[in-house]
Amino acid sequence: MPDSSRREIEDLVELLNRYHLTELELEKKGVRIRVRRDLAPTATSSAIEVGSTSESPSSSLSQQASPSAETSHFLTITSPIVGTFYRASSPDADPYVEEGALVKKGQVLCIVEAMKLMNEIEAEADGKVIKVLVDSTTPVEFGQPLFLIDPL
Repeated sequence: MPDSSRREIEDLVELLNRYHLTELELEKKGVRIRVRRDLAPTATSSAIEVGSTSESPSSSLSQQASPSAETSHFLTITSPIVGTFYRASSPDADPYVEEGALVKKGQVLCIVEAMKLMNEIEAEADGKVIKVLVDSTTPVEFGQPLFLIDPL
């Protein structure tokens, strides 16, 4: 297995563990990789499936641009799942955070709804919200940038 493929799989396993996900699937250039974790209380394991597909690569996979020099020191909060982005807990509630707001590590920034489950997305570090990158009620992809935070 080429080092780049091995690193890509390791990155997927890292994302799986970091966001406490049970399964991730990635299709790229006709190759599908599925990483799954068994959450049984007696054992924690990861399973990796790699297969090729005859279909063209999924159009839903988007390549992220390299961060520019002026934003490279900012922390990018990304969506850990595919779902619908909400800035507030309900349509008539105030947004969790606004641009320019100071946030603490663990503070809720938004909600991403997936399959009728509301997943709170939290700040990964103390900082200042520089930019909200997604409009409320917008569909988001796995790994899509949601916020830029200037860490304190």
